[in-house]
Amino acid sequence: MGKRFERSFFERYTPEVARDLLGCTLVRETGEGVLSGRIVEVESYRGEDDPASHAYKGLTRRTAVMFGEGGHAYVYLSYGANRCLNVTTERKGTPGAVLIRAVEPLDGIELMIRNRGVADLTELTSGPGKLTKAMNIELSLNGEDLVSSERLYLLKGPNREIEIESSTRIGIGVGLNHVWRFFVRGNPFVSKGKPVQDKS
Repeated sequence: MGKRFERSFFERYTPEVARDLLGCTLVRETGEGVLSGRIVEVESYRGEDDPASHAYKGLTRRTAVMFGEGGHAYVYLSYGANRCLNVTTERKGTPGAVLIRAVEPLDGIELMIRNRGVADLTELTSGPGKLTKAMNIELSLNGEDLVSSERLYLLKGPNREIEIESSTRIGIGVGLNHVWRFFVRGNPFVSKGKPVQDKS
């Protein structure tokens, strides 16, 4: 098992944290067992400079965790259906979060299959809603401190080179000037969604 990150890792410019999360391990400990996956795809979101971000219009009850200290979980329901897991970034008062879009399953694969109801491994965690369901990441984990939690946390990845590609983000029509989606080149667990292209 790798080592955990200190708070300072998260208290940096959001796209930098996003890139550095690739290859690291997301761990969810449950009463049924430990579930983990290697992060292979992420997206960055910030504040008033990012119209695609929940924090674009300022501090609200929903976005309060994004304005807090880095290193917490921001879990929300997307379109009333899919839970999405984000990791908060930047220093307190500056909003930022990294959406974990896809992971490569490592531990607890049989439990993930049961949670998702699918047997195709490449479909198991290749999307933000898929991975939260597979890893039993509930809305109750919103605000969880990833630095100290025993339920949800991140471990440093192995010291090996990975090829990182980038693009605009998936499923949004604003903020297309930000090339803030990062993913591991050629990894079969990267989501199948296509980034929106700027047609201006």
